[in-house]
Amino acid sequence: MTGYGRGYGRAMVRHVVMFSFKDDAAPRAIDAYEAAIRGLPAIIPQIRDFKVGRDIGVNPGNLHMVVNADFDSVADYLAYRDNPDHQRVIKELGAPIMAQRAAVQFEW
Repeated sequence: MTGYGRGYGRAMVRHVVMFSFKDDAAPRAIDAYEAAIRGLPAIIPQIRDFKVGRDIGVNPGNLHMVVNADFDSVADYLAYRDNPDHQRVIKELGAPIMAQRAAVQFEW
């Protein structure tokens, strides 16, 4: 389903993405991925606010990590999504260790 919701351009855009990691993912590989993600705001100017966190283990069955990123517009989100440095982090560091990913973008 594409474009489900209120429509584009009326408010800020929030991107929320959650990950779980493969059982055999090395802790240092997860740490490297997290560090690379945390470095993205320094190289992608369209990011307005950015938070990264790991699940604290309160509830069983949760995913392992979340990224919450805010943008001024859909265009700014798309610039982030398609940024070569962001894509490199995903392909080189994330994909080899990722078991599951879920994401949503919404206006607020």
